Amino acid sequence: MRLAVLAFVPDRLAIVKGGPAIRRAYFDRMLGRFAPSLAALPVEYGRALAQRNESLRRVRAGASTREAVEPWTEQVANLGTELDTARAEVVAALDPGFGSTAGTLGLTAATLAYQSRELAVSDLEARLDRDLERGTTGLGPHLRDVEVRAGDRDLRGFGSQGEQRLAVLSLLLAEAAVLTEQGGIPPLLLLDDALSELDADRRRLLSTRLGTAGQTLVTATGAEALPLAPAQLLAVTPGHAEPA
Repeated sequence: MRLAVLAFVPDRLAIVKGGPAIRRAYFDRMLGRFAPSLAALPVEYGRALAQRNESLRRVRAGASTREAVEPWTEQVANLGTELDTARAEVVAALDPGFGSTAGTLGLTAATLAYQSRELAVSDLEARLDRDLERGTTGLGPHLRDVEVRAGDRDLRGFGSQGEQRLAVLSLLLAEAAVLTEQGGIPPLLLLDDALSELDADRRRLLSTRLGTAGQTLVTATGAEALPLAPAQLLAVTPGHAEPA
């Protein structure tokens, strides 16, 4: 049996404050952890989309006919609908734990949202002229986004750096809870500089929550940043790690 590992590094804040493509990629990677049979679905959709876009450009250049686009339109529609449905299921599975953990950490009314939509062949055919003009497919899950909100605020544009950090940490803990429920074994959590930019109360609340989440490794610039005594404390210097 393989142990799942979930990591937080400061760059992961891009999951909330970055563009839609970053969130799509993050949630698509979750598909494989939640349902291994779906791990290849985002790649399969991406390949079909690339083939359709190439076919569109060939028609626009006069090197092919509109009929050559049809097989790829059908594949994009079928795989796109399947991917959209799978994403919505992942988001729905994470949302309760995300909201609960975020609320515990002081980020109230936090939610995740993603509404699945059928991608019909007829919808793609209806916009074929526009797609030919642009040389790209203008409809499908490759253009969708996952909403990360606190109340009526989109945290990407209207969340502080601290709130965005809490949202990413809450998302990681929600994923850990779902994986634990599915497999019975909590994943290993690796948290690098997760406590910075949080006030003392939130650091304590997060540390308490981590104490129930299985084995966790936390790095900090100094022991004083840790609000609770860890099971083991190591001091790390270049080339060395020893008990503190």
